[in-house]
Amino acid sequence: MKLSPSALALAAFSIAYPILAMIAIRTIGPWPVVGLLCAMLVLRSVVDVFGAASSPLTLALLAVAVAVGGFSAFDPERAVRLYPVFMNAAMLTAFALTLARPPSMIERFARVTEPDLPPSGVRYTRHVTTAWCLFFIANGSIALWTALFADLQVWALYNGLIAYLAMGALFAIEFVIRGRVKARDALEHS
Repeated sequence: MKLSPSALALAAFSIAYPILAMIAIRTIGPWPVVGLLCAMLVLRSVVDVFGAASSPLTLALLAVAVAVGGFSAFDPERAVRLYPVFMNAAMLTAFALTLARPPSMIERFARVTEPDLPPSGVRYTRHVTTAWCLFFIANGSIALWTALFADLQVWALYNGLIAYLAMGALFAIEFVIRGRVKARDALEHS
């Protein structure tokens, strides 16, 4: 799956967001951060970042923009800090809906590179989609705790580093398991 330069730039901004938000809140206040964040989410929703799976994710990004914008009317700094929570909730919703209405999210991603996914691959991608749903629940819960109870540095550390390390670990574990599943399937079908 090839990402466009604009999609890569938006992804990089998303990764750097917690650190940038912490600095911006302290220097210029939360309102510019809210405005930039909402603009970034709307822009990101129109860039075809995820190919065949873009529709549910596009709706998720737009829902996050509405949630951040709406919450900012009450507490703009908290809206900035709740962005990771809203993102996890939106991603959980998008992934979970595809479990109810197949193909699953991970199957959609897999079919970009492997259009003729075998039935065992469909089952496997369904399990991986479920694992991501569990990840979004856990990660979103921790992000919520940091948004409500932690200081800004702890919030930025968790949401700007630790959450991405956890996500990377899940990707790595899934990659190893996927290799073993493919090898086992190849043995069974040979």
